[in-house]
Parts: sequence; C-alpha cells; structure tokens
Amino acid sequence: MNADQMQEMMQRAQQMQARMGELQKQLAARRFEAASGGGMVKATVSGALRVLEIEIEPTLATGDDREMLQDLVAAAVNAALTKAQESVQQELAQVQQSMLAGLGS
Repeated sequence: MNADQMQEMMQRAQQMQARMGELQKQLAARRFEAASGGGMVKATVSGALRVLEIEIEPTLATGDDREMLQDLVAAAVNAALTKAQESVQQELAQVQQSMLAGLGS
C-alpha cells in the first residue's frame, strides 16, 4: 500500500466516523412508542433510550389496583425500549456494513 492509498483510506475512515456520529444523533432524536393493557398505558422513549412520556388512561389511574398499574407501566416502557434498541442496532449495522464495503473498494 503506497502513501496515496493510505491517505485515501484514512480519509474514508474519517468520513465513516462522521457519518456514524450523525446517524447516532438522528437515531437519538427518534421517538418509539409501545402500549400495554390494550392501550391503557403507553410509553414513549427516545432512540437514546430515555423515557420521554408515559400516558395512563384516566380510569386506570383512579382504580385501586396499584400493582397492576405498575406492571402495565413497566411492560409498556420495556416494550418501547426494546423497539428503540432493535431499530437503532439494525440501522447502525446497515450503515457499518455499507461503510466497510466502501473501504474495500
């Protein structure tokens, strides 16, 4: 590998790094939602895996079954986090594959 080829490879690596950073920012800004209890509890999380919002149907919040409510909230949050993680991992893997394929050319 000569100096020009090495320089080109280094430039591509820097471009890859910049693209990955931008993709991570875009994914962190996305919102993922999931529900439990037939939609009675909804959770929204970010691609950065932060809980953004919890919605609880008013009739459920006034009930006496606090344990059920806690379980439904946990289920909705966990489902939303799983959606976010899977989406982020899938998109990052696709970008990494395309970038690595570009290094070989």
